[in-house]
Amino acid sequence: MRCFCISDDPDVLTGMRLAGIDGAEASTKREVDRAVSRACADGGVAVLIVTERCYQLSRERLDELKLSSARPLVNVVSDSRSSGSGSDSIMRLINEAIGIKF
Repeated sequence: MRCFCISDDPDVLTGMRLAGIDGAEASTKREVDRAVSRACADGGVAVLIVTERCYQLSRERLDELKLSSARPLVNVVSDSRSSGSGSDSIMRLINEAIGIKF
C-alpha cells in the first residue's frame, strides 16, 4: 500500500518525493479533482495526503470520500507556506501533548 500527495506547493511535493511518496501538483478545483480520481483509480494507494489549500478547493468531494470510502484514507496537512495558525496546527498539537495550554 502506498501514499499519494496532492499539493499546490512544489516544496511539499519535493519533500514527499524524497520520502518516496508520489504526488500531483494541483492549483485549481479541476486539477485537484483529477488528481483525486487518479489516486482513487489506483488500487495500491491507501493514503491520500492533501494540503490545506487543495482541500479547500475540493472540500465537498474530499469530505464525501472521507465518509463513504474505506480507501484511500484522506489526510489533510499544512503546506510550507502555512502560517501554522490553523486549528490543526502541529505546534498546537505538540503543545497539548506536553501539557502546555494557551
